[in-house]
Amino acid sequence: MIFKSYLLEQNLNILKAQFVLIYGENIGAIEDIKKKISLANHKNEIIKLTQDEILKNENLLVNEIRNKSLFENQKTIFVQNVDDKILKIIQEILLEVGENKVFLFASALEKKSKLRNFFESKDNLNIIPFYQDNETTIKRIISEELKDFVGLSTEVKNLLLNNCNNDRAKLKNEIYKIKNFFIYKSIDIKKLQMLLNYEEVEDFNMIKDAVLKGDKKVTNKLIDSTFIDDQKSILYLGTINNRLLKLKEVKKNSGKNIEKIINELKPPLFWKDKPIFLKQLQHWDEKRINLALSRTYKIEIIIKSNASVNKNVILKKFLIDICNLANAA
Repeated sequence: MIFKSYLLEQNLNILKAQFVLIYGENIGAIEDIKKKISLANHKNEIIKLTQDEILKNENLLVNEIRNKSLFENQKTIFVQNVDDKILKIIQEILLEVGENKVFLFASALEKKSKLRNFFESKDNLNIIPFYQDNETTIKRIISEELKDFVGLSTEVKNLLLNNCNNDRAKLKNEIYKIKNFFIYKSIDIKKLQMLLNYEEVEDFNMIKDAVLKGDKKVTNKLIDSTFIDDQKSILYLGTINNRLLKLKEVKKNSGKNIEKIINELKPPLFWKDKPIFLKQLQHWDEKRINLALSRTYKIEIIIKSNASVNKNVILKKFLIDICNLANAA
């Protein structure tokens, strides 16, 4: 049975099935739902798995379902990053779930997806697509999250709306900054504009993500269209360097639970970056990460030691080199 996402956000109790598939490109909304489900099931034992873990051990999920908890009557099981590969396992254990609940989480699933079609065709299963937010939804979230703040004017709402571009994940990040900056719950529009004036850094983060995924087409497009400030060259290099170090730390422990390692990274990886980080991991090994870190260090020395060099040209060439390195065999 298919439900609208807004109905689920209003009332989790509409989900009667033991197996629930939640999918879509609205990562921010899906993360909100995960938190609500966890809170609503706090008396149950909550177990978090990934599809990769289950595919490596096809008995993992059914064993978790069959094994009775010593302290809780039921289990709430989250399975992350699912796609059609898990369908066979789900079909085989449908009758095993008992009083437990299994929530499957996926990114966008095409209409031809076998997993999506299976859940849509069964009355005893629930499926909820989460599409991107619109302006109305974003404004409602702003009003709810900042309702206790003085100075929440139409101008403030429009500033946040324009800055997040209907991206709930980015909006939640902005609201987090506001709540931590305006501790006396009074918003000053000029200070807010300064607080949110990080568009250039955000734009460079998009380049960083494309470069480390080895996406040449997007990298070239962003390098051509993004303003890269010469005065922030060292900051940009630091952004690349920090991500490389995180990739290296995970790669060093690749034999262990990847999601657990990522969750324990210090400083922590912001949750909306995790899908991108996982894709970047696929393109790098320790040897090439060390080579990239070495190049970052050399470029930083060149920029710091020679004031006459064209930092913009050097930085752009460096980005292209790193993108090519991400695709090296």
